[in-house]
Amino acid sequence: MEVKVNKKVKSTTEDELQLLSKEELIAKITQLEAHNAQLKSIVQKSLKSREETTQAKGTKKHRPFDFSKCFKRHILLRFYYLGWDYQGFAAQEDSIETIEHHLFSALKKVCLIESRETSNYNRCGRTDKGVSAFHQVISLNVRSKFRPEEQLAEGKLTAELDYCSMLNRVLPEDIRCLAWMPMVNPAYSARFDCRSRTYRYFFPRGDLNISAMEEGMRHLVGTHDFRNLCKMDVGNGVVNFVRSIDEIRIKPSQSDSYSEGSYDMMYVELRGKAFLWHQVRCIVAVLLLVGQGKEEPTVVKELLDVEKNPCKPQYSMASDVPLNLYECAFNEKSNECTDREQEGSDLRDWIYNEDNLRRTISELQALWMKHSVKTTMIREMLKTLEDIYAGDRPICDQAVHLTQGVRSKEYCPLLQRQRCESLENRIQHYAKKRRIEVSIKSNDSNADGSDEPGQHVPADGINNERYVDHGVTRIEN
Repeated sequence: MEVKVNKKVKSTTEDELQLLSKEELIAKITQLEAHNAQLKSIVQKSLKSREETTQAKGTKKHRPFDFSKCFKRHILLRFYYLGWDYQGFAAQEDSIETIEHHLFSALKKVCLIESRETSNYNRCGRTDKGVSAFHQVISLNVRSKFRPEEQLAEGKLTAELDYCSMLNRVLPEDIRCLAWMPMVNPAYSARFDCRSRTYRYFFPRGDLNISAMEEGMRHLVGTHDFRNLCKMDVGNGVVNFVRSIDEIRIKPSQSDSYSEGSYDMMYVELRGKAFLWHQVRCIVAVLLLVGQGKEEPTVVKELLDVEKNPCKPQYSMASDVPLNLYECAFNEKSNECTDREQEGSDLRDWIYNEDNLRRTISELQALWMKHSVKTTMIREMLKTLEDIYAGDRPICDQAVHLTQGVRSKEYCPLLQRQRCESLENRIQHYAKKRRIEVSIKSNDSNADGSDEPGQHVPADGINNERYVDHGVTRIEN
C-alpha cells in the first residue's frame, strides 16, 4: 500500500472561501485567530529573551562570518541531553524549546555551519517530548582548519577545531557534546547508516513480578505488527506497523540498602533498528500491568495478533521521564556509495577532548548531586513514615505511578476494554478528508518501512521530499 500525504495549503483562495458555509468560515477564523495569538506569544518571548541577552552582552556588532573562505569536513557528532524540560528533539514551528533549536543555534553562534539547509544534516533518532538521550548522534558538514586532502592525517586530527568544547560553551547545561568522528564518506548518514538503536526505560521495582514481565517480553522478540503497542500516526501517512525487536531484557540499575528491594531501580532495555511513535512507552505500560498481576504475560502475544485483535484497546502510556535513547550502533560502510571508494570501514574512532570530558563529568556530577540530595531527603522521610505505619501489608506503589492517566477503582482487563478505531477505518477517515491519498502497490515495502531501497533524503523534510523517520513512512508533497 502506498500512502501520499496531502500537505495543507498555507493560504486559501477567494474562490475556495466562497464555497465554505458560514459555520465553516467561523471555525476557520477562530482557528486562525488562536494560531495567530500563539505565534505572537512565541515571537514576543523570543524577542524578549534576545533583547535581555543583547543587553547583558552589550550591543557590539560583529562582521558576518565569510564561509566561502573556509574548508569543510563531514563528521559525526555525539552528544547527550536530558529532555525532561524540552518539547522533543525535532525543531517545531510553534516552540523554541526543542533540542534541535538549541543545537543549531549553538552551531551557528560558533560559526561551525552557515545554515541547517546547507549543512548536509541528518539525525540518528528523534525523541519525543520529555525523552532523554545519552547517545544521540548527528551527521553534518562543519568548518575545518585544514584542506580536504589533509583532514584525515593523524596530526591534523589532533590539531583540528575543538568542536565539542566550542559548542558546550554556548549550549544549555542539560545538553552536552561528548565527541566527534571524522568521516571519509561525505554521504555517510547518522540516520540511514544506523544499524540499531537501544532504548532504556528506568523504573522502580516496587512489588512488580519481574519474572512475569520477562515472560511477557519474550513474545516481543522478532518481527511483529505493533499497531496495538504504539500510537498510530495515519494522518501523516504511517500505515505500516511491522517492526523488529532484536533484544529486550530487564536489568538491575541501583539497589536500595534500606528496603527489601521495592526501592531498587531497574530498566527495560530494547534494541532494534526502528521504533514506532510511542512504541516503547506502550510496551512498558503493558509490561507494568503484567508485573502488577493485572494481566497475564500472554496478553502481549494477544496484542501482537492483529488478525484476532485488529483494534487497539484503550490504555494509558507509561511516563516519558524514564525513557532514554541509550546507544546507537552504525554500519561499517555507508549504504550510499561515492565516486571515491574507500577500502575498509567508513568509521573512525571517536575523538574525545580530555579537558572537555572532565568539565562535562564535573557538570553532570553537580546535576546528580542536586537530584540525589532531594531523592535522599525524600527517601529518609519515607523510611520514617514506613516505620510508623502499622498496616497489614507494606505499601509498594512506586511503579504504579509510572502509568499516566486516571486509575479506576475496579480494573478492567485490556482485552475487554473499549477499542480504538481500526487501521482501515483510520485510513478511510483521512482519505475522506483528503489528508492522504492511498494506492495499492504490487511490490512489498522494505523492512525499514521505506518504499524505495537506498534512497537518502533529508531527515528534517526541509525540501518537502519523502522521508523515513526510524522506519516510519511519511510522504509529503
